[in-house]
Amino acid sequence: MSYIPRLKTQYKEEIAPALKEKFGYTSVMQVPKIQKICLNQGVGDAVSDKRLVEAAVDEMTTISGQKANTTYSKKDISNFKLRKGMPIGARVTLRGDKMYEFLDRLVAVALPRTRDFRGIERKGFDGSGNYTLGIKEQIIFPEIDIDKIKNVSGMDITIVTSANTNEEGMALLTEFGLPFKKK
Repeated sequence: MSYIPRLKTQYKEEIAPALKEKFGYTSVMQVPKIQKICLNQGVGDAVSDKRLVEAAVDEMTTISGQKANTTYSKKDISNFKLRKGMPIGARVTLRGDKMYEFLDRLVAVALPRTRDFRGIERKGFDGSGNYTLGIKEQIIFPEIDIDKIKNVSGMDITIVTSANTNEEGMALLTEFGLPFKKK
């Protein structure tokens, strides 16, 4: 028997039936689900030091469990001394089992390790049920060794869902255990 992530099982057995009942869906296929999680980290100082991008890619690979890609600038911006094609960040897109594993670690371990944590903002929805949150320090993830970090930087985490509205997306992510702030 192969390994199945805890949140994937929880979605099928508890979350999907609860959302079906709450929103009155006629089929289980109408219930929103998480399609992918995108992690993105921009390295502003990469213009002067290329090794910072390599370090960011290594950190993203460690955090996500999947090889991260380097992102490159699309155009020249003289104020930032930026040329087209220069490496400026790292990104990774998680789907399937790795996506559920990352979400589980994010909710259970990483977010509670954030300093002065009182919940995540409710205003990160885009109108289509997708949610984006920013993290100020990558050291909240237990996979990162604080002693080996060159510079502390943040990242954006976008959770893409199949929900049609923000209300459905909020209900889905709340069922998964994302700790939203109380109104």
